[in-house]
Amino acid sequence: MQLAKDMKRAVRLAKRVLTGRRAYFDVREMIAQRGPLPEDHFRVAVYFADSDVNIYQMRQWYAPLHELSKEWPVLVLARNAAGARQLMRESGLDVAFVQKVTDLERAIERQRLDVVLYVNQNTRNFQMMRYGHRWHVFVNHGESDKMYMTSNQHKAYDYALVAGDAARARLSAALWDYDVETRTIPIGRPQTDHLSGEPPFTPDERTVVLYAPTWEGDRPAACYGSVASHGEKLVSALLATGRHRVVYRPHPRSGVIDAAFGAANERIIAMIAAANQADPSAQHVYDQAPVLGWQLSLPDLAICDISAMVYDRLATGKPLMVTRPVAPDAVVDEGGYLSVCEWLDESALDRAVEVTDRVIHDEAAIERLGTWSQRYFGDTSPGAPTRRFHAAIAELFARADAWRERSTER
Repeated sequence: MQLAKDMKRAVRLAKRVLTGRRAYFDVREMIAQRGPLPEDHFRVAVYFADSDVNIYQMRQWYAPLHELSKEWPVLVLARNAAGARQLMRESGLDVAFVQKVTDLERAIERQRLDVVLYVNQNTRNFQMMRYGHRWHVFVNHGESDKMYMTSNQHKAYDYALVAGDAARARLSAALWDYDVETRTIPIGRPQTDHLSGEPPFTPDERTVVLYAPTWEGDRPAACYGSVASHGEKLVSALLATGRHRVVYRPHPRSGVIDAAFGAANERIIAMIAAANQADPSAQHVYDQAPVLGWQLSLPDLAICDISAMVYDRLATGKPLMVTRPVAPDAVVDEGGYLSVCEWLDESALDRAVEVTDRVIHDEAAIERLGTWSQRYFGDTSPGAPTRRFHAAIAELFARADAWRERSTER
């Protein structure tokens, strides 16, 4: 038995090595075709040490970074070959492949890089953070009330660009001796200024429901995923009405840890395909698009697990439900929006259509959404989050210039 497990592990390792080597040579070829990046050109960098498996964390920032680069050029520092390849293929941003620390050092020598942004808490972030004379800034890859959002790792960064008052209150309550007023800068959610794109269907009288579950999580306290508990019953009920259009957008890591989640995910995808085959006019969607846009702004209702998707939708002020975790150890912070949200309990799935219809037409609930959207994101009017994001970067540049000036005077 142990021998069989060891052999499977060896096969997985060999595949991983081969995949990494292929990605490495692909990236080298792409760089050769592109040519060298200009020197002394970039003041903003985004550091990404992960492989393509976590590329969704960068995808959330593509549009805001493109907008920022119109004012200040942005350089992505990619440490992993597979991650670098994916970024070079799809991001449209300038990417430096810095696999080794020596590569990273050369890139830093050639650029000013006053501000370095981090979208996650990869342990290899510390290989970049050892370089002083620049601001290291945590921007995260979403806004939520997950325990991830209050990690003590925030203290490792010079600053954190947070969504709004709710994030500041959350950090104040969770961390000892963390100066929220000086170490955090509220910017809202710049991604909401880019909720564009055309859906793969023609809008009609059907009620559009987005179901966007998260993955199963890598520990019991973060087991928020609903694919295995809610997903099949919910999607089956909505598909059966003939008046709903389901947009199913599962987390890309669904099933990575728990095979039951992966199997449930595959069954839901098959259900959608079968429903479309039976009635082509239904145009249900299994959504794998790399970038979010219409998926957040268009649906009449969004049903999400406890994740950043809840708060991305909250920023639109449109009807929203949150699945209640069934995992007994899942940590649920009901002090913020989750204290007043519309929960979808597993026990209510036999009445899924009735429950979702009620939420869509509940004017009082929609009004509450507007209030909580302001608390989490501040001014969400078109363009306001982008202006705050750019203003934050400009302020950090000014602080960097002031430090340099003081250093020169000494």
